[in-house]
Amino acid sequence: MHAVGGTRYHSAMDLDDQPLASAEFLVVDCETNGRAGAACELTEVGAVLVGGGELHDRWSSLVAVRAPLTRRIQRFTGITQAMVDGAPPPQAVLQQLATRMEGRVLVAHNAPFDRRALAQGFREAGLRWPAPPVLCTVAIARKFAPLQTKRGLATLAAGLGIDVEQSHRALPDAETCARVLCALLPRLVASVETVGEAVALLRPSRSRPRRIRAGRTVGALPGHEPAQPAGMKELPEEPGIYIVRNAAGQPLYVGKSVTVRSRARAHFQPSAPLEPWTAQAASVEARTCGSELGALLLECREIKRLRPPGNVRLKHDDPYVFLRCRLDIPFPVLEIAREPAAGHAVNIGPLAGPRGATELMEQLNSLFGLRHCGRNLQRREHPSAYGQMGRCMSPCLHDLDPNVYRARLDEALGLFCGDGDAGDALLDHVRLQMHEAAEAQAYERATWLRRRHRRLRALCEELTARTGALRALHVRPVRIVAPHPGGDAPGDVFWIVGGRVVDWARATSEEEVARREARVLLRARGRATGHVPAEEVDELRVVATWLASHAHEAHDLPALGDVPPPSALGAEIKVTRVARPKAPAGMEALPGLSGV
Repeated sequence: MHAVGGTRYHSAMDLDDQPLASAEFLVVDCETNGRAGAACELTEVGAVLVGGGELHDRWSSLVAVRAPLTRRIQRFTGITQAMVDGAPPPQAVLQQLATRMEGRVLVAHNAPFDRRALAQGFREAGLRWPAPPVLCTVAIARKFAPLQTKRGLATLAAGLGIDVEQSHRALPDAETCARVLCALLPRLVASVETVGEAVALLRPSRSRPRRIRAGRTVGALPGHEPAQPAGMKELPEEPGIYIVRNAAGQPLYVGKSVTVRSRARAHFQPSAPLEPWTAQAASVEARTCGSELGALLLECREIKRLRPPGNVRLKHDDPYVFLRCRLDIPFPVLEIAREPAAGHAVNIGPLAGPRGATELMEQLNSLFGLRHCGRNLQRREHPSAYGQMGRCMSPCLHDLDPNVYRARLDEALGLFCGDGDAGDALLDHVRLQMHEAAEAQAYERATWLRRRHRRLRALCEELTARTGALRALHVRPVRIVAPHPGGDAPGDVFWIVGGRVVDWARATSEEEVARREARVLLRARGRATGHVPAEEVDELRVVATWLASHAHEAHDLPALGDVPPPSALGAEIKVTRVARPKAPAGMEALPGLSGV
């Protein structure tokens, strides 16, 4: 034990032998004045306690500085000169941090920087640096998330499915880093047992392989073909997934394709980029289905079940985004995201591209007086600029009844939950307001609404050009008939209820489809609307974006049907059929399912 500024610490050697799975981590982030060397000063420190894979205590403090802050660093961090002028001195702040460090592993993103800044701050404040074991989330991601090549904090967090609401402030960055640690810690614990072993594993190598081009490193001989894993010749030329395993049977990678054998063999060709897992591949197996959509869903489920190190996350290389609204807060806010929202929420889309989706969100906010700020509703003494213009109900003043706001929000979201296209409903709403303003002789408002109507019409046409009808993700039961890529073999039939894939069958017989559909109808009655479990959000996105990308081939009904109130949920099944990839215009049912 060491006494540091009146505080007692466990030595780093004591912590090295502690089991990693039961260790406590103090995730820290430092903001500095942006200067190098001895001129570097701390301006803010934030810390989050992590234990048992969960975030616990949070603490942060501004730090007084000697030299004035530059305008550039004030703009970059949002920390002004006035803020640090009234902050406590470094010695007081670092003594509080030292108390929180006791018996814990220090974690940071790009930890060498934070460690140097803190150690220098301790030294200049006359305190002894406790030298705790240090883990770096960049090094953990490099080791256990090798396919995530961009490892900036916000980019890495987004790649792991973590929302980032604020950057370049100590406590928000520390919280983001803590969530990244929780996401990657199970992979680290599976590889090492103690804190000391984790530090040694993540220690940078002195001689790193030089990169030649993406995926290839020195040591890969030109013309050398990697060894083919066992089972490659038995793979079928069918839609489905393939699972690559090592000699111990552990999964390394899960891939999908409409022709499994061809895609799996491509990883082991001489021209293929070398991946970290290919050298360990010992065997490969396949699971087949009847359609491209089936392969996408199989991959989604197996990656979440097996968690292979070769798959960092379910990547989405399409342009689709969602306009979503989480309804679990008093004053819900519209937001744009790559994923639908889990839980009790309304998801609108998919929409092709964030630009048009963002404009649609801003139009709705202004038309209905909804919040323009983020999820955290900070109290204001005076209305925002939007509130002063009459385009926001200003719940930030904390004098607005949540039910009044919710009624206005329901009116906006209701446009996307009707029987027809939401674009037409939105235009009708604006047209009605325009006529009412004209009748009330509010000609300035009527003129503003006319301009708004003209822009909304162009925007709705742009948003629906690629994805079909503009609407919320439905809760009415829907059957999707997805064809086999080859055209002759049976495809797949999917039943969607409440945005969830509740059943899925190969379309081999009409009797089996009818039997499963009867079971789906029984389960559909009484199901709550607008609630998708977090673990099924990926599947919802897969289905929605696949249908959106095939909107020009879909017939009978728009892609995802309608959103009726729960009481209207009856025995009706909406049917979406998608034409075969090479079929001409016109809908062609799958073999043996002409009556489906």
